[in-house]
Amino acid sequence: MTITRRGLLATGAMAAAATSLPRLARAQAANTIRIGVLNDMSGTYKDNTGPGSVACAQQAIAEFGQQGFNVELIFADHQNKPDVGVNLARQWYDQGVDMILDVPTSSVGLAVNNVAREKNKVNINCGSATSDLTGAQCAPTMVHWSYDTYMLSKSTGGAMVKAGGDTWFFITADYAFGHALERDTSNFVRASGGRVLGAVRTPFPSTTDFSSFLVQAQSSRAKVIGFANAGSDTINCVKQAAEFGITKRGTKLAAMLMFITDVHSIGLETGQGLVCTESFYWDLNDRTRAFTQRVLPKMPNLYPNQIHAGCYSATLHYLRAVQAMGVAAAKASGTEVVNRMKAMPTEDDAFGAGSIRADGRKICPSYLLEVKSPAESKRPWDYYKVLQSTPAGEAFRPLNEGGCPLVRS
Repeated sequence: MTITRRGLLATGAMAAAATSLPRLARAQAANTIRIGVLNDMSGTYKDNTGPGSVACAQQAIAEFGQQGFNVELIFADHQNKPDVGVNLARQWYDQGVDMILDVPTSSVGLAVNNVAREKNKVNINCGSATSDLTGAQCAPTMVHWSYDTYMLSKSTGGAMVKAGGDTWFFITADYAFGHALERDTSNFVRASGGRVLGAVRTPFPSTTDFSSFLVQAQSSRAKVIGFANAGSDTINCVKQAAEFGITKRGTKLAAMLMFITDVHSIGLETGQGLVCTESFYWDLNDRTRAFTQRVLPKMPNLYPNQIHAGCYSATLHYLRAVQAMGVAAAKASGTEVVNRMKAMPTEDDAFGAGSIRADGRKICPSYLLEVKSPAESKRPWDYYKVLQSTPAGEAFRPLNEGGCPLVRS
C-alpha cells in the first residue's frame, strides 16, 4: 500500500492554485483510494485538528496494511472559511479524491457536506461539532464521528446544572458551531429547571481579547459562564477569566468544548478544576494507551484528542468498507460506501466496539472529565480524571428527535 502525503497548504482568499493533484495512470487510478484531510492547519483550531489529524489518518492507513489496493493521503488548510473549504472539496472530488476527512469549523463542515452529497462522495466529519450534521442537514454520504454539540451539552451542561449551576451566561463564537452549542446547552439548562440570563456573540475568528465579554458575563451574576467556543478562543477565555479572578468570586466556568490539547496550552495551574467532555482520552484504558504510543512518533509535540482519534478510527473503518465492497464499487458511489459502513460494526483501539446509526451518527460513550491539579498529575499529559461516563446508547441525541430525512418514522 502506498502512502503519499502532500502538504497542500492553501493560502490566499481562494485556494485553487494549490490543489491540483497529479494525474495517475488509468490502471493505477482505478486501484487507488484517495483520502483528503481538510482542516485548520494554521489558525484557531490547528492543535485540535491540523497535523495531528493527518498523523492519525496516516497511522490508520499503515495499520490497515497491504490489502490489494493503494491509498493516497493528501491534506489542505481550509482557513476556517466556508468558501475556501467548498472550493477545495469540489476540486478534490472532481480530481479523484474518494473521501474527505475531518473538516472542523461547523460552517465549513456543513458547506462541504452539501458538496459531498452533490458529488455522491464520502465525507467523514470528525472535527465539526454541530449536531445539525445528523439532524436536518444529514446526508447519505456523510458520517459524523467523535462528538457533537448535543453530546457536549448533555454531559457537561447537565453535570453543571446538577451541581447547582442553575443560571447561565454564554460567551459564544458567532458562527454555526457556537450557535448550535449555545442552543443545545440552553435546552438542557432549561429542561433541568435552570435559566439562561443572557449571551454575547464574539466575532470568529478575529477575537483574541475577551475582557469586555467577560465583564458582561460577570455583570449578569450568572452562576455559570458557558464558553460556546473552542481552540484558542477557549484558551484565551479561560486565561483571561483567571486574570480577572472571576472564579475566586464563586462563578463557575463551563468550557463546553475543550480538548486535552487546550488543557496543555492553558496549563494545570490555571485549568485545574475545569470540567469538559471528550469521547476519547489517551489514558482511559490499555487499548487507548497502546494506540497513543503507536501514533506519538508521528505527532511528537501533541497527544491525541477526540478529533485526532476520530480521524484514525474513521479512516480504518472506511478502508475496511472499501475492502469489503471492492475498490471499483467504492469509487462509484459514496452513498453505497456509507451504507456499507453503517452495516458493519466499528472496532478499533481508540473507541473500542461501536456502530453507525441511520442518521450517520457514529455512537460511542462520552466521558465527563475534570482537569487535574499540578499535584495530581504524575507524568506528561496526565491531565484528566474521569468523573462519569455516559453509555453509547445515551450519549447522543435520540435517533427519532433529530429530524434527519434518512430516518424512517
